[in-house]
Amino acid sequence: MADANPTPANITPAHAASEPLSPTGPQQVIEYGEYRAVLTGVGAGLRGLSHRGRPLIVKYSAEQQPPGGAGQLLVPWPNRVRDGRYRFDGHDQQLDISEPSTHNASHGFVRWLPWRVMAEDASSVRFGLRLYPMHGYPHILDLTASYRLDDDGLGVEVAARNAGPTAAPYGIGAHPYLTLGRGAGSVDESVLELPADTWIPVDDRMIPTGREQVDGTPYDFRKPRPIGDTRLDTAYTGLTRDPDGRARVRLTDGRGERGVELWVGEGIDWLQLYSADGLPGAHHRAGVAVEPMSCPPNAFATGEDVLRLEPGERIAHRWGLRAL
Repeated sequence: MADANPTPANITPAHAASEPLSPTGPQQVIEYGEYRAVLTGVGAGLRGLSHRGRPLIVKYSAEQQPPGGAGQLLVPWPNRVRDGRYRFDGHDQQLDISEPSTHNASHGFVRWLPWRVMAEDASSVRFGLRLYPMHGYPHILDLTASYRLDDDGLGVEVAARNAGPTAAPYGIGAHPYLTLGRGAGSVDESVLELPADTWIPVDDRMIPTGREQVDGTPYDFRKPRPIGDTRLDTAYTGLTRDPDGRARVRLTDGRGERGVELWVGEGIDWLQLYSADGLPGAHHRAGVAVEPMSCPPNAFATGEDVLRLEPGERIAHRWGLRAL
């Protein structure tokens, strides 16, 4: 008698597979000196980064989806768009609602898409993706995400070229969770240094309602101090940059024994910090997301700091991480 549930010819039976597939796709490992990083084929994300075996970001297993967006790239917009609605060049657009709890469109498209490896060696990898039109985004972008380890830690470049016939709105973000590593426990005792003089209050849907100076508020970390019980899900701007043009955020143990630094280059004038209060289990307040952003929350709706990419135009943004 014929099999009542035959397996289609183009599908390999689960028992015949050599190993289960990871929900984040093929994993790329790069190493240099005492640094090691793990990158994901789905989303071209950063799953792990360590120095001398000490984690610098909150990692997750290859069998998991990224908890709380850990290590994901946020393109072509970071953060949220209220109701998924915006207007560009005289046309109203409706993005899919990807955050039902707030009825917002959140964090772009590419974190769930498979990227291809364009180039790699022992210490670097470059991913590529052609983003075709999506709901509410009728544009074509050629994207690259390059990761390189060297003496200065991990350097990241995310670039976009408008491959379509019309101008496109564009912004980027990334979502690494900084940690002090093994045995660090909660972030409460971690010391945060954040060179930003302005924070963004939001409504109950996480949409900005204005901007405030950090002076005299719980959000002032311009001088290093413990995070304590402060709950952060807060966007910042007004960044102070060093002579090399970079702004640097540092998370340390306060004793100078260990820490991690995130830097952002030109064109990244916003940072979203999140103390992981909403994450369950071992990830609850295990690290602080320090999210480089080229534009603020709800930027597609307001237009603030949204880049306009003309056909054929290319833009690149850079950020990185290193051990302290």
